[in-house]
Amino acid sequence: MPDSVSGELDDIEGKSMSRRESEIKWDKLDNTAHLFPVIAGESMSNVYRISVTLKEKIKPGYLQEALDKTLPWFDVFRVRLRKGIFWYYFEDNKKPAPRVTEENTYPNQFIVPNKNNNYLFRVSYYRNRINLEVFHVLTDGMGGINFLRELTYQYLRIAYPELLEKVPDTLCSDTSLNKEDSFVKNYKKSHAKGYKTKRAYLIKGERLKPLELGIIHGYLPVGQLKDAGKKYGLSINEYLVAVFFWSVYEECLHGGVSKQPVSVAVPVNLRPYYNSITTKNFFVMVSAVFEPDKEGYTFPEIAEITAKSLRSQINPEHLEHLFAYNVSNEKNLMLRAVPLFVKNIAIKSVYRTSALANTSTITNIGNIGIREEYRPYIEKFHAFLSMSKGQGIKGCICSYGDTLVFTFSSTLTDVSVQRGFFRKLAAEGVQVEIETNGVYDEKM
Repeated sequence: MPDSVSGELDDIEGKSMSRRESEIKWDKLDNTAHLFPVIAGESMSNVYRISVTLKEKIKPGYLQEALDKTLPWFDVFRVRLRKGIFWYYFEDNKKPAPRVTEENTYPNQFIVPNKNNNYLFRVSYYRNRINLEVFHVLTDGMGGINFLRELTYQYLRIAYPELLEKVPDTLCSDTSLNKEDSFVKNYKKSHAKGYKTKRAYLIKGERLKPLELGIIHGYLPVGQLKDAGKKYGLSINEYLVAVFFWSVYEECLHGGVSKQPVSVAVPVNLRPYYNSITTKNFFVMVSAVFEPDKEGYTFPEIAEITAKSLRSQINPEHLEHLFAYNVSNEKNLMLRAVPLFVKNIAIKSVYRTSALANTSTITNIGNIGIREEYRPYIEKFHAFLSMSKGQGIKGCICSYGDTLVFTFSSTLTDVSVQRGFFRKLAAEGVQVEIETNGVYDEKM
């Protein structure tokens, strides 16, 4: 082929590639994500945080460089939110990564896109800690861990070049970049409504100042928690929900009767049930329910009620029932043709009813696995949630190594539920170490 023809073809191909690269791609929100843009705002941000604490102070320049290198790999995070006629949708965000900042305010605040290069997550640092805060529309806790882990690895390779002798300067081979909508992929048939909407007992009281969020971390040995749960035939997750029920029963109801049930929303990761590796949202909510219809419940009784309630719901058949109902609404041709502003009114109405059906939420993002080469540099992880309508207190669980961290986030000034929770654990033989963000220092 003559050089002139070859050169022209190369030029044409180059221009074609340039046009493809400049095209803006778009993507649908996953089934769960449709809710979050409708209900989010300053008072209910729907932002969660996962953080990692290293053994040395964070160098902000290195962290920004790490974010700049990591973000291009993760299409799920590299988007902006757009409003269509019928649905919200994602669009490629070609702006530079958001700026890394030193933390100087309360956590989990609403993310204002136009102040954040239109991104729906933020990265900050404080002393030895890297914070990743994510608007839930992007992904759930598993997707957040996926991103934070790779961001941390990249930071450590920049800060400690000697690591490059042991690990390649790229993503781990087992890091998923999959962004399928696993709800739609695994949908089989429609079901009747699977969620109960009976109004729950709500923990009320004086509130902290606007945007203020009180955080209490409880560090608990995993082995001791397992032993404590075994006494009642409970898993760690079931045991911690039971202890929460006990604390509300003792501290708020004072061992008395309540017409409203105490109900705890428990998110269930669906990936293991469907062999999914998606980095989008893929979970459903079940509710553990305790109805205090008499005085003087014992903790063994509450433990048995908790186990029965959760086990009756956390099974493949019921979980499919729950998410199939949600997906069937999305697939309904008549509903799809309804304009977005009308859908938003309906979604807000349904949300208000369902939100008040739970006293609190307790989520467990599981054990965070770290590659052996990076372990010497990492001390611990934390995770916690922002508030929802009617829920002034929430719990979040994560573990790393032999330590589980149970974190309460709250907008209430009173800490009797948190204090009762950790005191009950201590009375059960679990060693408890407490840390706060300063809001409650005088109360714990």
